[in-house]
Amino acid sequence: MPDAAQRLTTLAEQLLGAELPLRLRAWDGSEYGPPNTPTLVIRHRRALRRILFRPGELGLARAWVAGEIDVEGDLYEALGAISGLVWERDDLPGPSLRDAPTRAAVRELVRLAGPFPPPPPPREEVRRRTGALHTKIRDRRAISHHYDVGNDFYELVLGPSMVYSCAYWESPDNTLEQAQRDKLELVCRKLDLTPGRRLLDVGCGWGSMAVHAAREHGVRVVGITLSREQATYARKRIAEEGLTDRIEIRVQDYRDVRDGPYDAISSIGMAEHVGSARYLEYARDLHALLKPGGRLLNHQIARRPLADESAYSIDEFIDAYVFPDGELSPVGSTVTQLETAGFEVRDVESIREHYALTLCRWVANLEANWPQAVRLSSPGRARVWRLYMAASAMAFRRNRIGVNQVLAVRTPVSGASGLPLRARTWKG
Repeated sequence: MPDAAQRLTTLAEQLLGAELPLRLRAWDGSEYGPPNTPTLVIRHRRALRRILFRPGELGLARAWVAGEIDVEGDLYEALGAISGLVWERDDLPGPSLRDAPTRAAVRELVRLAGPFPPPPPPREEVRRRTGALHTKIRDRRAISHHYDVGNDFYELVLGPSMVYSCAYWESPDNTLEQAQRDKLELVCRKLDLTPGRRLLDVGCGWGSMAVHAAREHGVRVVGITLSREQATYARKRIAEEGLTDRIEIRVQDYRDVRDGPYDAISSIGMAEHVGSARYLEYARDLHALLKPGGRLLNHQIARRPLADESAYSIDEFIDAYVFPDGELSPVGSTVTQLETAGFEVRDVESIREHYALTLCRWVANLEANWPQAVRLSSPGRARVWRLYMAASAMAFRRNRIGVNQVLAVRTPVSGASGLPLRARTWKG
């Protein structure tokens, strides 16, 4: 009788229609597969029950979060190999349950997995949500789930900059802190911030953009967030910088801001939470808050468009464990919505590779401080973050998702946009 590792490898290859590019170690200590590759460790056969019950990434993620599967070796290499089997299978034949060999393989996996049903999902999974998407109450709860993990935990992962969005890398040899400062400076230049102007920072996080804009460019800033932990941290930081006369931090929904007009608006890594059903409302609200000639910098992750847009569904793992109710749209849809709301889109800059670099630095920070990260959160939460950030880095690297900075203007009736004739003068 073959051992568990060899049996699993044979069954997986039969069902996937391709060779398994990873070595596999099973709960009985057996190993099988190509040498000198990362090893997928299945610590308990409960993992198989999870995967059989929820095929695809959610079953895999639940087993990962529970500590029932792990990777020894290069995590990125392992995720790249798995991507080719799970997410990038267009050129591979899919199994059919009409085929007798496929049915036999599934029955064998069920026997190997042990008695059903599967165990409950790990507790870090988001509780079942009810009601309409992207109401103010539901959005506030979703933001709290992701951002109110604890400021100390985020400091470990993000580093001193406390910027939770894609950095801007002049060189991959730069420090994360320098790359984040360069991103904030790039945003300020695109918005043409000068002393005395008024900036609204939508989704202000821990106050990094607000502090940079006020300290380096002399503007007055209103920062809004739905996370009370972020707001507390940002206010303390602003006080320590001596900038309380220039920066106000509010726990407020963007739909409730009524004190325009502003000279400029920055929205950095926030629009992913808005949702497709609300995006035009979001764009119109920001347009109404700008004075004529005012600029919006919308920094947002984008997905690739699909032939059948109605087939799109929210990523199961991300929705269950990371960003509840988060939605990604193609950059073309974002531009269309902004222009429908009245903006003139003047520049779109893709910085996809920059996010892969950023995420790898965050993963390195997490791994270097693993015991403390577990203590500040939980083993399951720390494992969620390691998988989510590493898998996201691979998605950016392999062009499955992108990130773009869209500069839009509330161009007045006269047509005078206020932008210089030479494109991208903000780069210096």
